[in-house]
Amino acid sequence: MSPVNIFDTIAIDPPYKKVYHRLGFQKKTTELTAKQRKETDLFIEEALSFITVKGCTLRTVINENDGSNVVITGDLTFASRKLSRFLDGCREVLLMGATAGSAIMEAIADKTGNDNLSAAVVYDATASEMTDAALDWLMAYVNSQLRREGKKLLPRRFSAGYADFQLENQKNIHHLLEMSKIGVAISSGFILRPEKSVTAITGICD
Repeated sequence: MSPVNIFDTIAIDPPYKKVYHRLGFQKKTTELTAKQRKETDLFIEEALSFITVKGCTLRTVINENDGSNVVITGDLTFASRKLSRFLDGCREVLLMGATAGSAIMEAIADKTGNDNLSAAVVYDATASEMTDAALDWLMAYVNSQLRREGKKLLPRRFSAGYADFQLENQKNIHHLLEMSKIGVAISSGFILRPEKSVTAITGICD
């Protein structure tokens, strides 16, 4: 198992289009006035000032994949037929985690508490998309390293809580990724804190 890679600063171009899409604005069906767009862009910029994107990755081998269980280094078993099928043909996996930080959650709470719900909703959407973009960035970074070995990541990723991959698996992923080093804790219900934090798994294939 390779050591955990910690990324204390991840620079990402703001995904404006995805933020607008998350907010429900469709390019061909939703009309925005100049005033509405200006206000929304301002809220996005404000949100970005509260966001500090960090991430971590861990590359490890798959010891066994029997179609129902995936066993990785240290005999950690993930019981999930869907995950097993997803990783079929892969000999290694990449675990990854990312967070937008705690300041943005405090800002969202502040806006909500002051009944500025428009700003709070945009802040929330921006934080979600920035966190998702961080996983894209991590995958692109690792892919650039894997090319030297003639390997690549699967184009998609799989997260605990999806399909039959139980959310409780997030506890082991959080531990293996040493996510406390990027300021992310996990609750007794396996929820990451701060809220805009995520984990995911993808396969490494030849």
